Amino acid sequence: WTHSGIASFYTKVAANGYVFLYLTSRAIAQSAMTRDYLKNICQDGEKLPDGPVLMNPDSFYSAFYREVVKKTPHEFKIATLQNIRCLFPNYWNPFYAGFGNRPTDERSYREVGISDGKIFTINPSSELVCSSINKCRKTYTIANMFGLLDQMFPAVAQENGLLEKEDYNEWNYWKSPIQIVSIDDEA
Repeated sequence: WTHSGIASFYTKVAANGYVFLYLTSRAIAQSAMTRDYLKNICQDGEKLPDGPVLMNPDSFYSAFYREVVKKTPHEFKIATLQNIRCLFPNYWNPFYAGFGNRPTDERSYREVGISDGKIFTINPSSELVCSSINKCRKTYTIANMFGLLDQMFPAVAQENGLLEKEDYNEWNYWKSPIQIVSIDDEA
């Protein structure tokens, strides 16, 4: 299913210089149907941004067994994302954020180094739940995300193609946990 407003949101993220990669554990036999589905999503005149669609090269039955019976689609996704990450220098993570609809997607994105604050699970109510390893999750509507878009997905610097230092951007710096100082320590 599609979530109202997601095509416009993804389009605005792409306009800030981000490239989308669509990853599914569906079998390669379902590629035409999956690509057509993604290509034909249109909401208020907005389509999803272009991007490669990576699919499970296994047979339909093997992919189905892994996803539905074993419930381990993350095995394929983690391996695929790690293979892509290996194409880049160790100091550079090509993945900035991850959007999924299952807890296994969250696990996959965390395994390749996407920060918890940039991992989102879209629930059936069309809310984006921001991941957190300590289970303090923040929930946003897609409409809320539009207001935060430029802070969460700052424009990619065009002159050198690099993103700002993630640890010190406005979104992460100001939400750092407050350190607890004991009064006894100061005496």
